[in-house]
Amino acid sequence: MPMPQAGDKAPGFSLPDQSGATVSLSQLKGRHVVLYFYPKDATPGCTTEACDFRDEHSALVKAGAVVLGVSPDSTASHQKFATKQGLPFSLLADPDHAVADAYGVWGEKSLYGRKFMGLIRATFLIGPDGKVLRVWPKVKVAGHVAEVLASLQQPSGAASQAPASKASAPAVKAPAAKKAPAAVAKPVAVKKPAAKKAPAAKAPARKGARA
Repeated sequence: MPMPQAGDKAPGFSLPDQSGATVSLSQLKGRHVVLYFYPKDATPGCTTEACDFRDEHSALVKAGAVVLGVSPDSTASHQKFATKQGLPFSLLADPDHAVADAYGVWGEKSLYGRKFMGLIRATFLIGPDGKVLRVWPKVKVAGHVAEVLASLQQPSGAASQAPASKASAPAVKAPAAKKAPAAVAKPVAVKKPAAKKAPAAKAPARKGARA
């Protein structure tokens, strides 16, 4: 099956969790669901991812989401894993990978050159209306949970950043008008001292008086 994309209706499911309780997608209508598929309990990458979801669980719940992990492991394996790591969310057992198939995350993998069928690590954010909001295919564990949380918080955070860039543009062109007064001060020439040469003509009159 192809992987559902944003806007598609999320495939329904009904699976047992680590305590034996049945969890169905239809029960969670009206809430966001973070559905993450992981290959195997108690392996390094899957443990890190589960613990990251554990550490951010309260923030994810505050953002309105239910966290569900899914792997082909048994309920007994999930119980042991959840108890050891103190996981506060449900781990769903999908041993025949029917739900993994429905979400397009069961496929060919390769390890050390060997190809085999297995679960591809992926996460789906499902909206309150049961439609897929976002898909993270082939998840890289480092930083993944922070991305999921940011995506849940995005609608309120993105809008506040938009007006900031528009406010700074109009104030730049005001100083250009100040260059005009500088040209007025230059044309001031003073040529009045030329009129003071007149007294030089009085000198010859004194020589005639002695004769």
